[in-house]
Amino acid sequence: MERRFACTVCGKCCQGWLPLTIADALIHAHRFPLAVLWSTVRQGSKAFTLTRKLGFAFDRKTALRITPLAYIPPTLSCPALDADNRCSIHAEKPLRCRIMPFSADREMADQDDLLIPRKDWLCDVSEVAPAVYRDGRISDDSDFLAERKAFQEQAPVMANYAESLLKRAPQLRVEIEKLAKRPAGGQMVLKFSTLLRKVPGADLSAFATRQSAALQEALSRLPPDAEADYRKNYADWLEEMTSLSKPHGEPL
Repeated sequence: MERRFACTVCGKCCQGWLPLTIADALIHAHRFPLAVLWSTVRQGSKAFTLTRKLGFAFDRKTALRITPLAYIPPTLSCPALDADNRCSIHAEKPLRCRIMPFSADREMADQDDLLIPRKDWLCDVSEVAPAVYRDGRISDDSDFLAERKAFQEQAPVMANYAESLLKRAPQLRVEIEKLAKRPAGGQMVLKFSTLLRKVPGADLSAFATRQSAALQEALSRLPPDAEADYRKNYADWLEEMTSLSKPHGEPL
């Protein structure tokens, strides 16, 4: 089985949520409004075993994929996308952008469906496009392996973070159990500061100053009819970041 794929610079994949590594989230804290996505992966899923290794083993039948996220409404483009649908930070863009359309939080043999363009995407999958995936292997897997390595290195942080937060917030465990019962699993968005406190060496004040700028910009980009959750979360998180950026801000 062979898949062909080439980017046409349509910009359609540069909209909405962007999964990040912890390192990329910190690097781009001044650019992206950040959150953490918790996704349940049920036993029997192709990604179950890998998710338990890279994320958190919630219980015997449920694993948690924990993903730092550029938290952008699905109708809005990435703030780094210019007017010509080109990436203005190409030389320093996050690993996920480099690996697109592949994803290293899935096994390499489980990438086939990611090469089928989503609705309205203008990716070139014709016979003239280069062959990028054959017999369950990525032709040039350097970016895939770089993202996988980043996931492996941050896995202990993710496990410690999840275990600690679940202990401190019993209601969170109840919500995860509800999400896990859904046939296709479920997702939950948490504020980024819940993870930041568990990142070794993180400069909370410096991060808060940079993230405040990103949240202010994100609020200004929201159209009047934007989803209320985004507006509320941006505003709430901005208030927290503004407090933390002050010399005597409250600890996370």
